Amino acid sequence: MKLELVLVPVTDVDRAKAFYTERLGFVEDVDVRPAEGVRVVQLTPPGSACSLGIGTGLPAYDDMRPGAVKGLHLVVADIDRVRAELVHRGVDVSAVEDVGGGVKYAWFADPDGNTLTLQEMPWRTGDDF
Repeated sequence: MKLELVLVPVTDVDRAKAFYTERLGFVEDVDVRPAEGVRVVQLTPPGSACSLGIGTGLPAYDDMRPGAVKGLHLVVADIDRVRAELVHRGVDVSAVEDVGGGVKYAWFADPDGNTLTLQEMPWRTGDDF
């Protein structure tokens, strides 16, 4: 299994962490302050091998402009179910768009304007998902 980390620039770590955990249902893996002025938070979508990193006090976080991440894909098995759950949690998610070939998308943004894309590709199952 290959693990990945995608850094997402935010203006307020606590606000972003609350959005990703409470609204999106991500799992909080790490929230540490290893040095004065440094905070590292790692959040993972349920069932994913790829996590998001947010934080402060390191160039990897501080040199990125909040809202700069665009179209980060979250691949899901049932986009209608996931969209309905997110809307129920208060997330403003676009309508599902079928772009052909069985591929469907829906879009939303975090509080800083980083945009995320739900993507469903029904042929991706098992080890391919």
